[in-house]
Parts: sequence; C-alpha cells; structure tokens
Amino acid sequence: MTLLVTGGAGFIGANFVLDWLATSDEPVINLDKLTYAGNPETLASLQGDVRHQLVQGDIGDTALVSRLLAEHRPRAVVNFAAESHVDRSIHGPGEFIETNIVGTFRLLESVRGYWSSLPVASVSDREQVPSRSETAPTQESFRFLHVSTDEVYGSLDKDDPAFSETHRYEPNSPYSASKAASDHLVRAWHHTYGLPVLTTNCSNNYGPYHFPEKLIPLMIVNALAGKPLPVYGDGMQVRDWLYVKDHCSAIRRVLEAGRLGEVYNVGGWNEKPNIEIVKTVCVLLDELRPRSDGKSYAEQISYVTDRQGHDRRYAIDARKLEAELGWKPAETFETGIRKTVEWYLANPEWVLHVQSGAYREWVNKNYTGRLA
Repeated sequence: MTLLVTGGAGFIGANFVLDWLATSDEPVINLDKLTYAGNPETLASLQGDVRHQLVQGDIGDTALVSRLLAEHRPRAVVNFAAESHVDRSIHGPGEFIETNIVGTFRLLESVRGYWSSLPVASVSDREQVPSRSETAPTQESFRFLHVSTDEVYGSLDKDDPAFSETHRYEPNSPYSASKAASDHLVRAWHHTYGLPVLTTNCSNNYGPYHFPEKLIPLMIVNALAGKPLPVYGDGMQVRDWLYVKDHCSAIRRVLEAGRLGEVYNVGGWNEKPNIEIVKTVCVLLDELRPRSDGKSYAEQISYVTDRQGHDRRYAIDARKLEAELGWKPAETFETGIRKTVEWYLANPEWVLHVQSGAYREWVNKNYTGRLA
C-alpha cells in the first residue's frame, strides 16, 4: 500500500512524511511544486530510501497527478499543498487563488477519476475497517484527507468560545478565504460525488523545519543575528499553538479512523498572545545561547505597524477529535517551544541555506524541470 502526499516538502508536509516513514514502512509518493517554501533539504535523511519518492509538480497538473495515481495506486491522498503565508496573500493574492482554490479543484477531479476506477469491495470486506495490510485499495477503503486551517473561521473576541467544527466560516484574509473555498470544494465533492473525504482544521503550527518568515523561527533567527524582533501592533493577538509533530499524529489518527465527510479541529490547547511567545523565545535563548554582552534578547523587541485586517484571536476546540478518536497533544507549549529553539540552535546550516537561498540552487540543480 502507498500514500500520495501533496505539499510534502513544506513545513507541515515534510514533518508528516518524516514522521510517517519513521513509524511505517508504507511508501510515500511526495508531490511538491517546490516553490520558495518547498525545501527538499528537509527530507535529506530520506535520500536513497526506496520508501520515499519526491516528484516536482503542481497539484493542478491533471496529467501528472492522474499518472501518479494510476502508476502507484495509493490507498490515500493527504493534501498539504497550499500557499500559506498571510502577509504574502495580502500583497499577492493571485497565487493563493490559483493554488488553494483552482489547484484543489483540479486535484479533486484527478482523485475522483482515480477513485471511480477502483474496485468495489465485497460485502464482507465492507464491514471491515480499512487496513494497511490490504493488497490493493478499493472505493470503500480509499481516503482523501484535506489539511486546512483555523483561519477559515475568522476572528474571535476575548470572551468568545473557541472554534468548533460547526462554527461558521468567516475568513478575513485572501489566504484564509482561499483555504475556506478549498474546504467547501472538498465538502461538495463528498456530498455530490461520494468521494470519501476527511478534513482537518489546525491551529498555528510550530517546530523543526519551519520557514523563517513565520513568527517563532523569525524571532529565533533575528535574535541570534542581532536584528530587531518585529511584533505587529500591541502584540496581543492571540493564537492557539500546536507542535507540528502533534499535528502529524492527529492526521495519522484521522486518516486511520475518522468518519467520512467529517471535519476535525486539531489544536494544542495553548492560547497565547504573540508578545508572550516572543518573550518566551527570548528567555530560552538567554538560557541556551546568551548574548555576548550579557543583555537579554528581549531588548531587541520592536513594535511595528499592525498587519492589514489582522485577526485578533484564534482558538481551537479539539474536543471532538479527543472524544471520537482519542487524540490529545503530547507536548505542552513549554516542552514544545524548548524543543523548537533547541532544534534551531542545533541546525544552523539548514537555516543558513534558507536565508541565503542556497537551498533553491540545490532545488534548481536536482529537481527543476525533472519529474521523478
């Protein structure tokens, strides 16, 4: 049996692929467009591993996706592929519309064609829970798992209850609007065509291999470089923080036992304002890599003009995932953020390659224009 993972060279997708192959021998076909945020160096430990095949390509390339599906006959598709940075979506929404909406539509159509070609299980097999030990996927055992975000729900006031799966969609940025649209497409393809789908909506992820344009890695990298630590507005925007490896375990659990057509919110139960996150990073760096002048990294904090349309608060209610599937995050924010800072301190070469663009040279040399 095989998985097709899309966007598997990005932050969350790559962590999922690494985690999956650390716990399973089930092969992964990894389709990634290798845009700026797709970094094959993250997957360097899998080089030469026959269980992993990285293919450069677009989820909107119907011919390519259909070929991969027909050739490898995956039992599931896990869709991480997306443009995902809010600031970039504000300044250039076109790519977000193209990838997150049009790309998802084309991917769904390719997957629907493949799924329709699969055999129908026998009556006795239909009574069994889909298993990795099966020799070939059937229409009943196949799954399409779409990975989305809590930003589709909009913004919460201070005393509002956390987002549940029944909260209405109120996206406020071009990014979140494009993801909301993709979620609706996935839902429609299930209700109209019967495609066996699952959707997860996660809170803010953090952890190893996070591209340093995002809050936590940006603070770590800037602090070590002696640069300002830019905080939007008053820094009191609240987010729920989810350690990326916990997210990966949640996706595995939903893929294994989630109810078809259902949405599962994945959160870390860690609501914290951005300024507290930044100060926590500073405290850990003060301990683990003190400044040469003995001062705190917190002195580098700099408040900047707030982002346009900045949502004030996100909060995820993950009780459905716990009640139905027994999932809970393994990391507290305190344990997860320490692991994250320690990882960045231990992997300066990875960070340097991203900052310098050297990883793009590696991509261009090894992947651009070449299909695996």
